[in-house]
Formats: sequence, structure tokens, C-alpha cells
Amino acid sequence: MAKRSKGYRSKSRGKLTKHVREHGLSPVSRVIQNFEPGAKIIIILDPSVVKGQPHSRYHGRVGIVQRRQGRAYVVDIKDGGSTKRIISRPEHLRVAGE
Repeated sequence: MAKRSKGYRSKSRGKLTKHVREHGLSPVSRVIQNFEPGAKIIIILDPSVVKGQPHSRYHGRVGIVQRRQGRAYVVDIKDGGSTKRIISRPEHLRVAGE
């Protein structure tokens, strides 16, 4: 019997599957969007872009942008009683309230 794989994208079939009409690459505007420090954002994973993708357990979480780090952003989210610091590229981030 083979050992079960426990990779980074395991147990994420629903989260990391695009709907039929959304297949293909995302628009370029999502890659070049800018966020100011203190902006409220939502982490929504884009399955067509693997690079800079946060862990799937943070999909749908709301956080606050702290700073920019290279092409990515550092986002603080609340997880239970603690604060987690997530590094994510802008393809996986959306402005909260839109």
C-alpha cells in the first residue's frame, strides 16, 4: 500500500478549482494592483497562479496589509487568539468590500 501524499495543495480540490467560465489565466489588472499599508484585503486563491500562493487554509480570510516585500505583500490576519503573518502575491488578494 502506498503512503498518502500530504503535499502543499492536498485536500483543496474545491478551493483550487475554477468554475467552467473562469478557466485560463487571470486578467493582468489583478497582477499589477497596488495596496497601501493598512488596507483591508481578502485572501482569495487564484488556482491558475501557483507562485506566491498562501496556504489554502487562509482562503477567504480578511487581513490588513503591513508592507510590500518584493512583488508580494505581507498581510496580518487573526487566527484564533493569535496574529499570523502571510506573504502573498497580489493575484491572490482582493480589496475588502468589492
